[in-house]
Amino acid sequence: MLRFIARRLLLSVVTLFIVSLVVFVGVELLPGDLASAFLGREATPTRLESLRVELGLDRPALERYLNWLGDAIQGDLGMSLARKEPIAELIGLRLRNTLLLGLTAGLLGLPLALVLGIIAGLTRDRKPDLWISTVALVLMTLPEFVTATFLILLFAITWSIFPAVTIVPADAPIKEMLPNIVLPVVALAFVMVAHNLRMVRTNVIDVMASEYVQMATLKGVPRARVVLRHALPNALLPTINLVALYIAWLVSGVVIIEQVFNYPGIGTMMIQAVHDRDIPLVQGVVLVIAGAYVVLNLGADMLTMVLNPRLRSMRVRG
Repeated sequence: MLRFIARRLLLSVVTLFIVSLVVFVGVELLPGDLASAFLGREATPTRLESLRVELGLDRPALERYLNWLGDAIQGDLGMSLARKEPIAELIGLRLRNTLLLGLTAGLLGLPLALVLGIIAGLTRDRKPDLWISTVALVLMTLPEFVTATFLILLFAITWSIFPAVTIVPADAPIKEMLPNIVLPVVALAFVMVAHNLRMVRTNVIDVMASEYVQMATLKGVPRARVVLRHALPNALLPTINLVALYIAWLVSGVVIIEQVFNYPGIGTMMIQAVHDRDIPLVQGVVLVIAGAYVVLNLGADMLTMVLNPRLRSMRVRG
């Protein structure tokens, strides 16, 4: 097991290294250079030369990459060109807001997805399953902005219960952010519930049709015990990795929801950085998002191994 953990940690480090290399090379392949891309029409020979020296563009690309990577490992992602502030601080503040949004949606959506998926799986092809599956299919086909717009129309305009957009600044205390995250959280939770309950339903159906569950039923084991002691633990284990991926998506892929609700998260900052041609900030955001995916996938693998004794024994024998 320790060997497996060490191998996964090494793979995670290699993945992040490859991502950093791709991000840096991608910027290097852009037409012109970083200075001309940022200054645009305002570029003059004097300003271009000054900014190139400031950004170290007069040095070899390999040297700049190694310096950037070494600083990133220490938590220094450089300075934002447009905002003139440390990128790590800018990302940290916006990441806090996105984590608040994504993790709250996960805490709301995951239990609901598990409960509905279990109910649908245990009542296969009956009314509860048909209703739950139909609603999930509708939610899966609706784009996020459509769901968000409907929630705004209903709860912000028609009933005036929650604010339609976020009006507090990015550095506002969490307690001031809470009233502004209700509608975004619900919109994100809809997506998570729809996708995850389908996976849970499929796993429950497969496990209930397995030989050991049928054998337990034939031996007269009560159905409730079969479901709780044998079926559910084995049905829920395969969903851990999927849940981790969706949490990573909630943390890093909420750009549309943040834009609709004017929410000051990392997705909104990414869009603004692209608009401002602030390439160092874009690089930092991409690196942080990649780190979130790697860490969550690693955590999902570790949790799966801890909860599945058979997988642990297979790893040990391997």
